[in-house]
Amino acid sequence: MELFFSPMACSLASRTVLYEAGADARFTQVDGKAKRTLDGRDYWQINPMGQVPALRTAQGWLLTENAAVLQYLAEAFPAAGLLPPDADARARVRQWLGFIGTELHKAVFVPLLDPKASTDVKAYAMDKAALRLDTLQAHLQQHDHLEGGYGIADIYLAVVLNWAPYAGVDLDAWPAVKAYHRRISQREAVARALREEFALYQEEQRLRAA
Repeated sequence: MELFFSPMACSLASRTVLYEAGADARFTQVDGKAKRTLDGRDYWQINPMGQVPALRTAQGWLLTENAAVLQYLAEAFPAAGLLPPDADARARVRQWLGFIGTELHKAVFVPLLDPKASTDVKAYAMDKAALRLDTLQAHLQQHDHLEGGYGIADIYLAVVLNWAPYAGVDLDAWPAVKAYHRRISQREAVARALREEFALYQEEQRLRAA
């Protein structure tokens, strides 16, 4: 498998799943601004949307969209236990993946982190944040994980919550969410993936500034 990623983007979740599964994969870094891989390929020719993650499977075909990649990896490595076997529980995991992807990732954090977004757009996104984080707060006050045990939805949510301080979202207002994020981030695979990608992100920023 080959995972196309950009440091500290949502593709960090796919890297984490691969680490949790102990799976072999090639990690190909994509410059999110230039849309080129570090080995010189035009990323638009790989993924016409220009987004990460993209996964080249062992069979050679390309899978895009974060939620799809996460589910594919969890199903490819069932021994990792990152997707529950029960059909109803899997449906609830998909519900959480949809919530994280649309209500938090795209509706809140993308505009807040976009340097081109206007002040009004950022204010609109920040107004959206409270209801969504209130929903998480209510759930995580009663549960250790999003659905059953630790799984792909928790991994994706932890990645999105990494962005909170950079987006001006103070998680102190949602203590159960903050405690959950700290707990998930302490897992060995999560911490390893975050540590490695943050170093790559810092190097990327250094090169851009040079």
